[in-house]
Amino acid sequence: MISFISEGGSGGAEAIGLADLRLMAEKGYYSVISPEGAAAIVAKLRDGRPPRELVEKMAKALKLTARDNLELGTIDRIIPEPPLGARKKDYEFFKRLKIELIKATDEVVLRTRGFKTFTKHALSKQTTDNFSYYVDWELSEDEKEILVELRYEKYRKMTQWAVVIPKGLTHTLKEKGENFLRVLGNEFKYRILKSGQKTFKRLIDDILSESSVLLKPVSDPVKTVYNLIVGKKVKPKLPTIPEEEEVVYELPVQLEDRTVTCPQAEKYGCPDIWVPDLYGEFCGVCPSCGYHFFLDYKWYLNNVFDKGSVKFFDEGIASTNPLNFEGHAEKLKEDRKRTGLNSAFLSFTAKVGGISVVCGMLVADFRQGTVGAAEGEKFIRAIQLAKITRRPFIMFVHSTGGIRIQEGTVGVVQMPRCTMAVRDYVDAGGLYLVIYDNNSYAGPVASFLGSAPYQFALKSTRLGFAGPRVIHETTGQPPPPDYHSAENALRRGHIQGIWDRRELRKRIFHALLTMGGKNLYYR
Repeated sequence: MISFISEGGSGGAEAIGLADLRLMAEKGYYSVISPEGAAAIVAKLRDGRPPRELVEKMAKALKLTARDNLELGTIDRIIPEPPLGARKKDYEFFKRLKIELIKATDEVVLRTRGFKTFTKHALSKQTTDNFSYYVDWELSEDEKEILVELRYEKYRKMTQWAVVIPKGLTHTLKEKGENFLRVLGNEFKYRILKSGQKTFKRLIDDILSESSVLLKPVSDPVKTVYNLIVGKKVKPKLPTIPEEEEVVYELPVQLEDRTVTCPQAEKYGCPDIWVPDLYGEFCGVCPSCGYHFFLDYKWYLNNVFDKGSVKFFDEGIASTNPLNFEGHAEKLKEDRKRTGLNSAFLSFTAKVGGISVVCGMLVADFRQGTVGAAEGEKFIRAIQLAKITRRPFIMFVHSTGGIRIQEGTVGVVQMPRCTMAVRDYVDAGGLYLVIYDNNSYAGPVASFLGSAPYQFALKSTRLGFAGPRVIHETTGQPPPPDYHSAENALRRGHIQGIWDRRELRKRIFHALLTMGGKNLYYR
């Protein structure tokens, strides 16, 4: 896949950006959002246009030119344009573009085949006036696999420079040693031991099936008499999730001696709810109409998983300010101090009813759950761990406001980076579940979260590609009140079900036992 970017922003640009090689027009722009949109968000405008000075300031801050993107590593090559930019009848430019697209495809094909430097040198000499070297683009099945592997490696390395990752010789050696032992141990366990068990089981099954044929004339009359007397065997029910001890953790709001009114009280006549009951026994759910109140992310950590099973990792990976966006470093510092987190992403292993899982969580507390380079890196590491250890991967979206605009295209490319990691995991047999809560919008939902074969939303979740304000700004009309409802998402086929928070632990347990097939990582 070869992409040519002339002018592009947000997820629409990224949809064609997940390519083996990216070309960009010299006078074009490539950004997470338009300068006008960024200005409206920074100025917190509800109506009207942002000041021209602020728009120009955002255009510079977003680093959206071709030269900027080349320096950031989010494109591979710049295609020169005439001084005032290409126009419809600039035939020389389009002739050049055609040749550049062919050369780019040749380069990707030859890289896939591992051709020698001489061939690449010959390609570099080709110009619009002298274009005679021919490369066959037909790929074998093995070469197609290599192509995808190289694409994954390309995106795996992209923007890693923009993340604070704990370093030092001791830490590096420890991390590499742990990864090596983990890979070695799991390869032995699943490739040798498990495959041996399967072969042995197949042998036993074959012997039993052969013997059953010989014994059939004797066994059939006995079975008939037995069924008449005892009755047919009842199919067993799904196992029930083990009951947990009472959780000690309490939300701070749970201690307040007051009542709250349900937002749907006028519609359904819900009585006021005493706060300790609402955030305790009722799990933040109105007992009358089922409306789900916002809950702190810590509630999920302490009430969904087996007691004492949550183990965090990669906590030292921290969000940075790669574009030196004015004021962003101070906001990151404030969020780190207020939340005790280094990014909006939590990585952890846990158990649900004794089933081991790897989890990720985007939390609203840190930068509204937006995704940047650190969050993308942590997602990839978490799903890689799930692949190595043959475990299900569960992604909790406590809330997300999309891609962090202050990181520009460094944030935007987290969409293809994480999507490639999802493909790698699912192709290997991984079971990937996504659970949405609260407000879940924009790029992550449209890419690596939306790539999950199984997606569910808690009741009262607001879910969609763009939030109400962005839709209003773009179309000039506010969306209908129920446009982002979980019910609409289910009706459109975006999600596969709507869950009640009070049953979340049980729902996840049953999902892990029943979804997918025998080749998935579900135990």
